Amino acid sequence: MGVIRGRISLVCLLLSLPVWAAAAEGRPDMLEKDTVKTEGADLTITFVGHGTLMFEFDGKVIHVDPVSREADYSAMPKADLILITHEHRDHLDPEAVKAIRTDETEIVLTELAAAEIDGGIVMKNGDLRSVKGLEIKAVPACNLVHMRPSGQPFHPKGHGNGYIVTFADKRVYIAGDTENTPEMKALEDIDIAFLPMNLPYTMTPEMVADAAVAFRPGILYPYHYGDTDTSELVALLADEEDIEVRIRRLK
Repeated sequence: MGVIRGRISLVCLLLSLPVWAAAAEGRPDMLEKDTVKTEGADLTITFVGHGTLMFEFDGKVIHVDPVSREADYSAMPKADLILITHEHRDHLDPEAVKAIRTDETEIVLTELAAAEIDGGIVMKNGDLRSVKGLEIKAVPACNLVHMRPSGQPFHPKGHGNGYIVTFADKRVYIAGDTENTPEMKALEDIDIAFLPMNLPYTMTPEMVADAAVAFRPGILYPYHYGDTDTSELVALLADEEDIEVRIRRLK
């Protein structure tokens, strides 16, 4: 895999074809992973696809927005915790949830998502909870600029959550479907951020860069980026030496 110095990596661009093909078929053993050191256990990030992620930390498995089109969830590890950012079908898939849920699984979700998934913990924008020993904060995820033809935002405020999850000394922000809101830009002490970057539903590369410069995550993963040219974001942040942009397969 290729690495561009100056703390910016373009890893996914040089992946071999067999790995791409296996990932596209949803084989969990072939999905890309990164490992991040914390003061506790290592944090392993699995890049499933689109807005779908998996974290492993201290013996726990945390799934984010599990969706069957991104992986074969019958073969994925069972969940200790599932986070659902909002009710849209590319983020909420009851069949994928069912495949990884056990009697011990906790599910954190929005009020609208709870209408389709029973037994979850509803968190509203601004809520702070400890679930499975992890501190979780819900952050507003919404559109301010991009609207449907009716004038309604693609993601109205209050419908969706981003989540800040604390893994030992590392704070990870999974933004959900959102733009560069004032709440996002006011965040502090974010070590790893996942920011969506596709139009017309979320952010342009310029909006992602604007947010990143405001709250300065140590590592930035654009995700949910569709056909957006990720090299535009790399160029916009090329001079920000304390923000490492990592590109992974999260179309």
